[in-house]
Amino acid sequence: MKIPYQKYTFTIEAVEELYLPHYKGSTFRGGFGNMFKRVACALRRQDCSDCMLRSRCIYAYIFETPSFEGAEIMNMHKYEKVPHPFVIEPPLIGSEFNQESVRTLNKSRSVNPGEKIEFNLILIGRATEYLPYFIFTFDELGKTGIGKGRGKYRLIEVSIVNSLSKRICVYKENEITIGGIHTDEIDIPDVFKSSNKNSELTLHLITPLRIKYNRDLVVKLEFHILIRNLLRRFGLLYYFHCGQKTPTWDHREIIDHAEAITILESRLKWYDWERYSFRQNTRMRLGGLVGEVAYSGKLLPFMPLLRAGEILHAGKGTSFGLGKYQVVLKKDF
Repeated sequence: MKIPYQKYTFTIEAVEELYLPHYKGSTFRGGFGNMFKRVACALRRQDCSDCMLRSRCIYAYIFETPSFEGAEIMNMHKYEKVPHPFVIEPPLIGSEFNQESVRTLNKSRSVNPGEKIEFNLILIGRATEYLPYFIFTFDELGKTGIGKGRGKYRLIEVSIVNSLSKRICVYKENEITIGGIHTDEIDIPDVFKSSNKNSELTLHLITPLRIKYNRDLVVKLEFHILIRNLLRRFGLLYYFHCGQKTPTWDHREIIDHAEAITILESRLKWYDWERYSFRQNTRMRLGGLVGEVAYSGKLLPFMPLLRAGEILHAGKGTSFGLGKYQVVLKKDF
């Protein structure tokens, strides 16, 4: 399975003082969603589900991706939504979820005029073709302002880091043209290869991980629950955003092996936070697990899935930047 993607870094400069919350994913994602609809939607007052333009609308594709008629992939009929083909990784300045951050979880952090901050945008599959819409939307968002007080900013630059770790600019402020669309690929083997070698790894949850298992939010992150979530997320992204191809994994075999992995140590905590969704006209609770958890067992065959998750995130709320993690193996292989 090959999933095309590209990770872009957006550099903005505050024109006015910006008041941003502890976790900035809500501000950047919420502001982007509202502005994207203004930019891309022809019938702004029309609900996407009833719109005759839905099948050809860029906004509907990005935010309300329709399930194909008759799609039976991974029991999709049980779910209402298709995963968004993008992830916004907000700036983590003052947003680290550690023990001390509990006291300032709901406090704002001021960004002074002239100060630059960066955030990442990951586009997945067909969404990579729409990079110009994302750039234009974030540029327009800066003119209307974000956060408390609607502070304005300038979009200075959009860049990527190539395979040689060299930063390449694809857009500069006030330029009409955007550089060629760049894509990388995540390659996940179709065949699960078991291993006799035991190893250990630590999973560092950088932003809250929000996973449901058997309809309940997970507070104890068993390894098989994480793997089930990754299989579902990648399978749906692959099918709906990479050409309607069905993964050929043997899910039962993979999950059986995952259930044999044990937790060595868990230092995970639950952090709750809320945001108001103007699109859904409701307050949303988006808490999740943060911290570290160590696993032991025959882990090496799962590394392609885990490495893919480092890029594409896991769990719910990934478009807000939730579910970002890092894997550290105790031994190289």
